[in-house]
Amino acid sequence: MIRITTPEEALPLFKILGSDARMQIISLLLENKQMSMNEIASALNITNGALTGHIKKLEAAGLISINSDSEGHGNQKLISPRLEKILIDFETPEEVQNIYNADIRVGHYTNYRVYPTCGIATSKSLIGEVDDTRYFSHPDRYDADILWFTRGFVEYEVPNFIPVNQKINQIMISAELSSEAPGVNSVWPSDITFSINDTELGMWTSPGDFGDTRGIFTPDWWFPNWNQYGLLKLLVINHEGTFIDGLQISDISIDDLALNYKSKISFRLEVKDDAEHVGGLTIFGSTFGNYAQDIKVSLYYEPISD
Repeated sequence: MIRITTPEEALPLFKILGSDARMQIISLLLENKQMSMNEIASALNITNGALTGHIKKLEAAGLISINSDSEGHGNQKLISPRLEKILIDFETPEEVQNIYNADIRVGHYTNYRVYPTCGIATSKSLIGEVDDTRYFSHPDRYDADILWFTRGFVEYEVPNFIPVNQKINQIMISAELSSEAPGVNSVWPSDITFSINDTELGMWTSPGDFGDTRGIFTPDWWFPNWNQYGLLKLLVINHEGTFIDGLQISDISIDDLALNYKSKISFRLEVKDDAEHVGGLTIFGSTFGNYAQDIKVSLYYEPISD
């Protein structure tokens, strides 16, 4: 995958893709997986000399790979598509302000209580056996990039390294989430409750467990009939209350939490036993789903007034 985060990065690639001939080459390779120079030239009705310039530009952009077939006819060059996805994700530069940012790996929870169906995996393999809650305490779980369970909770300790004599006036938490259905089911609601330091902030209902298409970052070894991606949700706690994606879900405010530079911050995601929709929870990390991120936390702070 090619990920582009700035217009400056995008311009050279856009120039290369701005050619009808090069787009035809890419289409042919995606359809046939691998072709020789002669086969491509014949399909496009152009000479090998004209084709060479296009191939060099596509190779320089990382869109194709070239291998020599010494076992074939005359050591011919074989062309293959190198990547299947191009993600354009322009990032807005952050203004300098009083903010502490942290990324929390999915497997770095400090407390849990989960019930099957459940499981946990790294970017390379499952950790232990699915539906066996013992593996949530396996040492490899620190490398986990996805976890799922039907009911229960996981809890994370948010790093709090804001400067001395400061208090927190806003918290932003971003994570890719979905329900957990047997197999996949895009209509499988689940009530997910968020808490900080045992204070319930509010609840969001996940609409389903999505598997209609493979997640952009989901590893190739992952099973096609398992959860593929989630929805990127933004939880904000400020002076006005608690919000999910800009919609208020409770009146619990940052003032109710009374957090400062000395505070321990425990963040819990939970599917309660008595929820209206007990549909499970899946948390996606940077190597699964559609967003290349872990659980992202931003702590906004200001001086403690006398």
